[in-house]
Amino acid sequence: HVQLVESGGGSVQAGGSLRLSCEVTGYGRGTYCVAWFRQAAGQEREGVARIYTGGDNIYYADSVKGRFTISQDNAKNTVYLQMNSLKPEDTAMYYCAVRVSGFLSPWYYDTTYTYWGQGTQVTVS
Repeated sequence: HVQLVESGGGSVQAGGSLRLSCEVTGYGRGTYCVAWFRQAAGQEREGVARIYTGGDNIYYADSVKGRFTISQDNAKNTVYLQMNSLKPEDTAMYYCAVRVSGFLSPWYYDTTYTYWGQGTQVTVS
């Protein structure tokens, strides 16, 4: 039973930082991709960043490049999203997701992700 548990959301002022964590448990079949998505009120879900557990292979949305950093601790089965220089437009529910197939599709296609966390709210004022 695969579970993704996010933590680290909260409320910060513009220019502040937050670090989100996503612990993946129950997946014991090798490497996979982990991505962070976000969905603001009234908007579609968008990909933020993605990492491959077998060797980084990192991608970012243009809107967060230079401000956000995705990383992983394989020993803890945890992926992090360090968010710096936060802006009000970063306000959203953030989700982590795991993709175990469909790797030829663009990383930001949310329909190609099989497992999802419950989400953690980030509010920037």
